Amino acid sequence: MKPKIHPKYYDITVTCACGNTFKTRSTIKEIRLDICSACHPFFTGKQKLVDTAGRVERYRRKYAKVENRKSK
Repeated sequence: MKPKIHPKYYDITVTCACGNTFKTRSTIKEIRLDICSACHPFFTGKQKLVDTAGRVERYRRKYAKVENRKSK
């Protein structure tokens, strides 16, 4: 390995917007996250559907017709 080409490696604390913190190592001195494994719906099992334009309901109506045809 060539000397003096590798970045410095720091012990850091990662902070999420929800308040969760954890320690890791990185070349960046500080990391702030918007979402982490403690608050992400995939990991928590709590799905938040934000349907501002009715897209979810429109999708369900559209594909409900297809499911009805398949079951016949």
